[in-house]
Amino acid sequence: MKKIAYILVLIFFASTTVFAQDVQFDTKVSKKKLGINERLRVDFTVNQDGDGFRPPSFEGFVVVGGPNQAISRVSNNGKLTYSKTYGYFLQPQERGTLTIDQAEITINGEVYKTPPVNVVVTAAVEVPKDPNDPTFLAKENIHLVAEVSKTSPYINEAFNVVYKLYVAPETSVSNWRELDSPKFADFWSQNIDEKQFKIYDGEYDGEPYRYVILRRTVLYPQKTGKLEIEPLSLSVAVSVPTNRRDIFGRRLTKNTNITISAPTRTINVKALPTAGKPDDFTGAVGDFDFAVRTDKNSLDAGEAFQLSVEIQGKGNLKLFPLPEPTLPSSLEVYEPESEDRIRTNLAGMSGLKKETYTVVPQYKGTYPIPQFSFTFFNPNTGKYERQTSENIIVTVENGPTDSAGTITQGGDLPQQQSVVAADTQFEYIKLKTNLQPQKKERFFKSKSFWALTFGPLLLIPLAMIVRKKRMAYANDVTGNRIRKADKLARKFLSAAKKNLGNQKEFYIAMERALHNYLKAKLNITTSEMSKDRITKLLNERDLENATTIEFISLLESCEFARYTPASSVAMQQDYDKAVRVISTMDKQL
Repeated sequence: MKKIAYILVLIFFASTTVFAQDVQFDTKVSKKKLGINERLRVDFTVNQDGDGFRPPSFEGFVVVGGPNQAISRVSNNGKLTYSKTYGYFLQPQERGTLTIDQAEITINGEVYKTPPVNVVVTAAVEVPKDPNDPTFLAKENIHLVAEVSKTSPYINEAFNVVYKLYVAPETSVSNWRELDSPKFADFWSQNIDEKQFKIYDGEYDGEPYRYVILRRTVLYPQKTGKLEIEPLSLSVAVSVPTNRRDIFGRRLTKNTNITISAPTRTINVKALPTAGKPDDFTGAVGDFDFAVRTDKNSLDAGEAFQLSVEIQGKGNLKLFPLPEPTLPSSLEVYEPESEDRIRTNLAGMSGLKKETYTVVPQYKGTYPIPQFSFTFFNPNTGKYERQTSENIIVTVENGPTDSAGTITQGGDLPQQQSVVAADTQFEYIKLKTNLQPQKKERFFKSKSFWALTFGPLLLIPLAMIVRKKRMAYANDVTGNRIRKADKLARKFLSAAKKNLGNQKEFYIAMERALHNYLKAKLNITTSEMSKDRITKLLNERDLENATTIEFISLLESCEFARYTPASSVAMQQDYDKAVRVISTMDKQL
């Protein structure tokens, strides 16, 4: 019997060891390649029961579902098969090759890890439509559109793309965030910031819709041919109506998160014509005015004058250099200072581009500044245009004469002259001065002396008065608390305005503003912030009943917002209502 027991123990440990060595812990994904607007299912499956399952961080993804656990026990011909699965639904946040790192689990004291899995995330793709899917219903009521102002511009000609989010009347959007932004790799681009999102009434496919302009971007194509504008992808929290109704006959809504993308737009960029293209063309495209100016035309040797070269108009002002002037060698020219006053709006760049040269003549004479020109392509006329500067003559009246020659109005070449005698070379320098002796004034017993002597003594009573008022201000505990609460109320109401569109942060900031306003006006503490207590105190202060009701309704809106979604329109209405109610209460209190 002892031998049989010993054999059974050996068989048990052997089978346990073999069983432990057969642990399989794997990662399975629903697809290895997906669009940024699609979701990915990830299952971590183990064939033995374990403890302490630890999922990876899912870097680059957002967990939109899970973890879901499923256990399977199957008996096949007397052989028991066990499987446990931990499932997650992931939404990619960026494009590229993303890695799902190792998950861990402990079985019989041993730690097992899954192999990492790589997933390729591409741009948004077309998702099959299912009319019974709530997500599909939401996408039927929300559309992201990219509107392009020109589909066939010239290279370096401005056009714009405007992204609009259209929402059906019965659908409510509480929040959105960008998942993927277009890169505009073949364009010079600049975004026009939206200071505040406004809601407009419009149409989509002939149906009435509301829409919000999310982004405006000005583009200048840098390549010719067919270029693609990559789509903008958003994750949108939306509430859509269902076919179910409540006891009052109103349609019930369902909250869901969807990913939508604007379609890819293709534009055909035309090359500039080669016929009639000037040799000195540097890439300027637009409609410009060219000018060359000097701040003075007459001066002495050693003095400086400013020579400015400027281009003003509308076009790709930031994308081409200014022409450089050619000046006589007897003029000392310094590096130019650039001054750009360029603004960018939906129509493109416009403004002034300017370079100013500091020029110092060394010798007496007359210096013509040769004409030079600027060429540009005007897309309005489809032709190259040239503008030439005016003739400018600078006269240096006093100074030494260049022994090698002097520039005259006749041209750039110097005329041969004889060497100037040494005794007349510096005649232009003045040797006599008109200096006057400075009048001496005694300081002792002067006005300054008496002011500095008795002035500090006169400031002592003033300093005592200021100190007394500061001490009284510091000892006013109640007043300081009221002023501090009033300051915080204004601060938090300002914070609420900045968070319009972010439901959670907006209502937290507004609730704090309302509470601090009550602390300032009613001199109460946070523990007394019940609606019944607030109503009683406001009635005791003879506040109008309608104003009290509106204030309490604002507090209730802040409470309801924690559990129900609110649209941007509702948040804007609550903010305007808070400003109006606080202003009314100030007058009545």
